[in-house]
Amino acid sequence: MPTTVPCDDVCFPCPADGAELRAFTAWPAHGAKSPAVVLIPDVRGVYDFYRDLTRTLAAEGFFAVALDIYSREGVPDLPDMDSVFTWIRELPDERVLGDVAAAVGFAASHEHCTGAVAVMGYCLGGQYALMSACRDARLSACVSWYGMLRQEAITPKKPRHALDMVPELHCPYLGLFGGDDALIPAADVEELRARLSQTGKEFEIRIYPGAGHAFFNSTRADTYRPKAAKDAWPRAVGFLRRHRNDPARPL
Repeated sequence: MPTTVPCDDVCFPCPADGAELRAFTAWPAHGAKSPAVVLIPDVRGVYDFYRDLTRTLAAEGFFAVALDIYSREGVPDLPDMDSVFTWIRELPDERVLGDVAAAVGFAASHEHCTGAVAVMGYCLGGQYALMSACRDARLSACVSWYGMLRQEAITPKKPRHALDMVPELHCPYLGLFGGDDALIPAADVEELRARLSQTGKEFEIRIYPGAGHAFFNSTRADTYRPKAAKDAWPRAVGFLRRHRNDPARPL
């Protein structure tokens, strides 16, 4: 992945509680203002794969902001899947969505940004990308890579399923799913399609047969599917480019 674009680690405040949030940013070398993409990583946070992906988005022509959703507590130690599910269960959705909203505001007002901001996320981040697109009218587009659609259980920390928020969608949506994803039942994806069709918003859903969860993550030999990844990336970038105009702040 490209590493020659300008990049920086930044901090900015969360208006909801004043906490200092961290992010890794990158932008095109040409220096002109660009549409932004707020990138929400998977449950393991902003590790090297997402820093490289942020640079790749910049090379594609975007001001990219990879949000550290663990700015307060630090990256969790997740040695196995049981610990992953336990961590997700206790992660408060409202706090994370507030942090995403803060990142959108930061990106929109940044000197490198035209004012148009999209959101893109992976796995847990894909879930939060969809949820954010259903709450934040500032977003120009949403790309969700194998984002979970249902909570394990509805609790005070997990008050709504992403699937149930779909009628409130504010922007065009692209969902990229693996046909063999054990974490996202095919019936949920079809339910997503049915609900999206009732929103009046433009949407696309792409399902990759033979691919499971995290099929785009090239650092995971057990899940990476090069053929699916090769098709999905230009599809995602093309979608972001087509919807790079914020109706309120045209380029």
